[in-house]
Amino acid sequence: MRRVPWPLVPVCGALLLVASCGWGRAEEDEGRAPGAPTGVTAQAGSATSVHVMWNAVPDSPGIRRYEVYRGTTKVEEVPGSLHMVDVTRLRPSTMYAFTVRARDTEGRLGPPSRAVRARTPVMVAADRSAPTRPSHPAGRAVGSREVQLSWGASRDDRGVVSYDVYQGGAKIHSVGGNQTATVVTGLRPGTGYVFTVRARDAADNLSPASGPVRLTTPGTDDGRSSAPTGFTARTHQAGGAYYIDLSWDPPQVDGVITEYRIQLDGASATSLVWGGTPPPGRAGYSFYAGRSAGEEHRVRLRARLPDGTWGGWSPERTVTTGR
Repeated sequence: MRRVPWPLVPVCGALLLVASCGWGRAEEDEGRAPGAPTGVTAQAGSATSVHVMWNAVPDSPGIRRYEVYRGTTKVEEVPGSLHMVDVTRLRPSTMYAFTVRARDTEGRLGPPSRAVRARTPVMVAADRSAPTRPSHPAGRAVGSREVQLSWGASRDDRGVVSYDVYQGGAKIHSVGGNQTATVVTGLRPGTGYVFTVRARDAADNLSPASGPVRLTTPGTDDGRSSAPTGFTARTHQAGGAYYIDLSWDPPQVDGVITEYRIQLDGASATSLVWGGTPPPGRAGYSFYAGRSAGEEHRVRLRARLPDGTWGGWSPERTVTTGR
């Protein structure tokens, strides 16, 4: 299948990826479809939402997306690098059954996971009172790629339905309202993290964030596993000016990458930011390099990972305008 570069356009000093692409959905008769996701869980997040999580299938680098079904109806789909989603617009006080299916890069759809059930709580009318802040947050690293977090229970006049765990400003996990500890996985060795916890009630009121928990995972990370791969750089001329054309494959990480940083001749040149969930596949970007021919430039880039840290740099490429 031919990969299509995804152009970006400048917005307020950053760059916003706005292109989209339709991918074929036809099933393939040849080859093997992906397996069924395992470890599927469903937990009510509010009276109208359920948080569904699952483990990556063994062939995760070949998975284009995961599809989440409520009964026989597909209600959500996420990129293959993401393993959780909030299913919204549900009815209060209702039991739902969810399954997850994987679709690979060839369009083949795997079998459904085992069904998991969750009941949304009763909607409380005119509840504008948020839960109290989770107290006494604490944590410890339990391996080079996972940490254990705990906190004191929040109070709410109608009851806490769930707790959301944040890394930086991104929600990365959710547990039930009767749970005050969890394990966060998919982290990097030798990396510092800051976690906070917020409580949610049935009316979707969110508490203030807990105090921060700062942890560093043991081990070392040379950055290779989190660097963009297949990185290329070329130049072209248009309208009397020269441009540098970049192309790369996003790193295979547990989560969605929405930001990159480009370095030109050893200095930060620009940041690239998606304005939503990025499309799968190879990415591309072209930027202005001046009007003089024969100028040599060094360029490389790295991604901001879903855990809030910066990944490793791609290999550096050298280009010359006019060649």
